[in-house]
Amino acid sequence: MNIKNIIEEHENTVTALKLNCIPTIEKMAAICCAAIKDGYKILFCGNGGSAADSQHLAAEFVGRFVKERQGLPAIALTTDTSILTAIGNDYGYDDVFRRQVEALAVKGDVLVGISTSGNSKNVVKAFEQAKKQGVTVMAFTGAKDSKMSALADITLQVPSTFTAHIQECHILVGHIFCNAVDEMY
Repeated sequence: MNIKNIIEEHENTVTALKLNCIPTIEKMAAICCAAIKDGYKILFCGNGGSAADSQHLAAEFVGRFVKERQGLPAIALTTDTSILTAIGNDYGYDDVFRRQVEALAVKGDVLVGISTSGNSKNVVKAFEQAKKQGVTVMAFTGAKDSKMSALADITLQVPSTFTAHIQECHILVGHIFCNAVDEMY
């Protein structure tokens, strides 16, 4: 294991993100800020590490990021084991996020789907449901075009195909959103 190389690969991915994605990140942050300002909520979903990122980012909105401010409406659709297991059992795992979007999302909300491949079936189905309900759909993916990017209103395609570096950039961009929201208060 060459730690220096791992760090350099991370830095190269972040540099590529900076060079290629700032306009997209700015638009996405503005969408989140507008939704929060107008009284709507941000919903997050993803699997595995992306589920953890969903929970992390929702916690930054509801709790606080850096600045003391009121709690803000955000939900990680990855956290309620009773809902996840009931839907998984009764409808199938591919519907665990779709069904929650159907029940909880309203026009004006924002759904952020996080997937390094961009092809997670349960996130894709959540996107399809959100579009039916007039919810703004944002995708966090890797470099490859995907089913999620085809459905999303806006997509952050981290310029990498290496899962760990994609995930590192996803949380960085999520923190940028949190910072943008903090600046509103």
